[in-house]
Amino acid sequence: MAKNRCMPIDGGFVMGVAIDPRGVEPRGADETTERADDHASHLEQALLQARKLIESTVLLHSRRRTTPSPVVRTDGARLGDSLAQLIGGARYSVAVTLTGAGAFENAVIEELDRTPGRAVVRVLCNVPAAEGVAERLRPLTRVRPEVRVSQSELRGIVVVDGASALVQTQVQEPEGQVAVVNDLGAVRALELLFAGAWSRGRKLADHLGLAPRLRTEFARTVLEALRAGHTDETAARAINVSLRTYRRHVAEIMRELDASSRFQAGARAVELGLLAD
Repeated sequence: MAKNRCMPIDGGFVMGVAIDPRGVEPRGADETTERADDHASHLEQALLQARKLIESTVLLHSRRRTTPSPVVRTDGARLGDSLAQLIGGARYSVAVTLTGAGAFENAVIEELDRTPGRAVVRVLCNVPAAEGVAERLRPLTRVRPEVRVSQSELRGIVVVDGASALVQTQVQEPEGQVAVVNDLGAVRALELLFAGAWSRGRKLADHLGLAPRLRTEFARTVLEALRAGHTDETAARAINVSLRTYRRHVAEIMRELDASSRFQAGARAVELGLLAD
């Protein structure tokens, strides 16, 4: 079967489709905002449907043991072989999500350095894994992946050329156990899921460049209070600090974010990936 090349469009992937931006008439700010909100809503629904399709496909084919299946489970002992076959055959793209420092992540990063030079490699990680991923990717010599940090809920996946994939299974199962997916519909759903999270992710360098104090749990709590519009007195009581201490932290956070108002600080926090949108 011919493999479809994934074209990068605004930070995401579109399967073999070119988008022509010409001929679009200018719209008013209200209409543009409304259309953007509708688009975001539709994308969110598409991602939810994609996730349900992936999970139902894995469940369905895991029950079929008598016939060849487009979804094949393999244990940790064969994880390296599965990754070598998948990533080693990449022609156009390798999309990876990493969520920690377990057997899956270690095996994927080791194999990434054997990616054929012609393939574009994109790595998406969650916030807790960001610094560790940066350290482990630094020694790679054959590939320099693009890396972004996502606030979205992620599961370990590898998608190659939009045609085949490997998915980390449920956390309650043995570490390193995965499902190899060759069903084209399920793979495209995984690719859509990755593209949505990638488009909303923040570049790793930008994330690591944020002041360390902005990445603490306390700072996120203050930012949530600012975004919610709580009064200083209410927020200070909820966080269990004095009013003076709370206001001092607010002033420091606003200065770090270059925000002129508390609402703007909350909005900037979402934009920078410090808070989920």
